[in-house]
Amino acid sequence: MAFTSLSFLILVAITVVVYYVFPKKLQWAVLLAASLAFYCIGGGKTVLYVFYTATTVYAAGLLLGHFNGKKDQVPKEQRKAVMEQYKKYRQLVVLFTCLANFVLLYILKYWNFTAELFQPLVDRIFHGAQIPLSSLLLPLGVSFFMFQSVGYVIDVYRGKYPPERNYLKLLLYVCFFPQMVQGPISRFHELAPQLYAQRKLDYTNLKYGIQLAMWGYFKKIVIADRAAVVVNTVMDNPWSYSGSMIAFGVLFYCIQLYGDFSGGIDITRGVARLFGIDLAENFQRPLFSVSLADFWRRWHITLGAWMRDYLFYPLALSKPFGKLGKITRKKIGGKLGKIIPTSLATFIIYFVIGIWHGANCRYIAFGFWNGSIITMSLLLEGKYSAIKKKLHINDKAAWFRAFQIMRTCFIVFLGRYITRAPRFLTAIWMIKETFLHPVLPNLWDGTILTLGLGMMDYVVILLSVMVMLAAEWYQEKHGVIREALEKQGFLVQWLAILIPLLVLLCFGILRSDTISSEFIYKQF
Repeated sequence: MAFTSLSFLILVAITVVVYYVFPKKLQWAVLLAASLAFYCIGGGKTVLYVFYTATTVYAAGLLLGHFNGKKDQVPKEQRKAVMEQYKKYRQLVVLFTCLANFVLLYILKYWNFTAELFQPLVDRIFHGAQIPLSSLLLPLGVSFFMFQSVGYVIDVYRGKYPPERNYLKLLLYVCFFPQMVQGPISRFHELAPQLYAQRKLDYTNLKYGIQLAMWGYFKKIVIADRAAVVVNTVMDNPWSYSGSMIAFGVLFYCIQLYGDFSGGIDITRGVARLFGIDLAENFQRPLFSVSLADFWRRWHITLGAWMRDYLFYPLALSKPFGKLGKITRKKIGGKLGKIIPTSLATFIIYFVIGIWHGANCRYIAFGFWNGSIITMSLLLEGKYSAIKKKLHINDKAAWFRAFQIMRTCFIVFLGRYITRAPRFLTAIWMIKETFLHPVLPNLWDGTILTLGLGMMDYVVILLSVMVMLAAEWYQEKHGVIREALEKQGFLVQWLAILIPLLVLLCFGILRSDTISSEFIYKQF
């Protein structure tokens, strides 16, 4: 059930009506019923994986709650000793839960990839033996709900909050339907109280929700789905195009991905707001980033935060990494000796993020590309500052910030070759063609009109992207746009809904030949 489908809109409308008509103490049950209906329609039998994850984390939470509660049964001065006594049991619970979910995730997403990777080696050793392949269907949003659920268990282990003892309520946290397609990856203490709260119908929530969802549909249908036509045409057969056309296709992929993912998140947050639920922000205008590290802090914020809190810090602060730091500072010294442990942890994070995106060597390369750039920036930070000082460059000057933004966009642009190419080696060839054989006249000799879009489509994309950038520039400078809208009259506020709706009808929905209802991040 795609977000852009009529069936999804009908499900949302029915759920909103029933949610506010039902007794307030049962409102969370309405959300659970809608979430299970959404998943069953969109995923069929794969809903069993949702129950599997919910059951494992529910049981783990209860066990951890039992062990954590031991400290309350003894005097205050003995609590630390008691927690230390049960530490191994608590750690085993977390380890088992992580293995139970991530091993399944590996089988579903990565088993066939590794089987094909190691098949030639098995052929040589065992003379024709075949590694069995998995035929299991990949559940909708499996990475999102598993990461979110495991985060809940780790937080209970850390004592951030007590476990949820109502299984059905925890199941709702795992499968809340607006965020099943592409996140955000929420935290239990932030989302759960909102899911279980009792609310009355609120005009402001409905208005904000519709405005945000309409903005998301505008970015998804008018911009991303139209840009996808060029992307698919070029990337399905890059060998037929010159370097400039390949670069043109990658540029449109950047536009598509930005509109697709940020638009999808806006739809998600807008639908959730209809129920009075404020989901975590997942984008903070990454196009205005001044460095690659800044870009990833702004892009898919909740994934980066999850990796930071549950993987990076545990690695960087672990005893092995502490010992490594002492060795490198002693043996190597200088800046390099200091940053090796942190850089290694950073590489591991970006390797995991790369693999998270999909089972393909190009995603691994994408992780190493980002890890390498960020590590080099740390290593050369001192020299970079010295050069700026020598040239009397003002860090706060508008021209320098513009330079930083353009530099970051170029680095991200090169990285998109890797993620969109069919294979990693193809991405390398595409980059080489772009710089060595660009054939620049293709950009103005009419070749772009052979890529599936007419001139009017390009005008629509250009104007729409300009509107999107203008809105984000305003947010970057002045804050949330809806706060400015609140100061306007009723007519202006509803024009903010009606105008995107008219644009969607004229340039999106009625152009069904350019609409691809699948979201890119759905496959992740």
